[in-house]
Amino acid sequence: MHLARFRYYLSGGRPPGGRRTYPGCRDTRPPERTRPVTLPGQLYFALESRAWTGGMAFYDPNGGGGTPARAYLLTAEQFADIAAQEMCREPGAELDLAPVLASGRAEMGPGRYETLVCPGHLDAHPVLTFTAPWHMHEVRWNAPNSTYLRHIGSGLNEAHAWPGARIAQYLATRPGTAGHWTATAVTTLL
Repeated sequence: MHLARFRYYLSGGRPPGGRRTYPGCRDTRPPERTRPVTLPGQLYFALESRAWTGGMAFYDPNGGGGTPARAYLLTAEQFADIAAQEMCREPGAELDLAPVLASGRAEMGPGRYETLVCPGHLDAHPVLTFTAPWHMHEVRWNAPNSTYLRHIGSGLNEAHAWPGARIAQYLATRPGTAGHWTATAVTTLL
């Protein structure tokens, strides 16, 4: 959701506090537009991030509730290159979106961000994201580090204009952060 962080997927480079350098997309143009959205499902943190350390953010479309997100209007090529970077692949290959558009879900591999999800449409465009193939209760949760959590909090403020207290309460109650990050600690972090 944090546009400054998202731009590293488009243009390449290493985000502040990150441990990974992204190659960027073939087409580095910024999104035509962005919009705040709420996806059905739940945000949770699990595993260990090679890019940030600490837990990684995942989306479980069957997790109940709603997940605030940010929609970026991109080309199919840009989406393919961003997905490749998250799948730890080199950008540049086309991505067959037909299976996810037909069924709402397509597993491109067994890895962390190798499952494509289409939770709906926005202005006649499919909303596409990627996540893990498992459900949130099938994996051990892990709290994210402060830099990563700050990026997510900044994205919530940017995309949804949530005040700090609401962001802190939301993030402190996600599976993986609950019991590790308090709302007070998240407020201080932000």
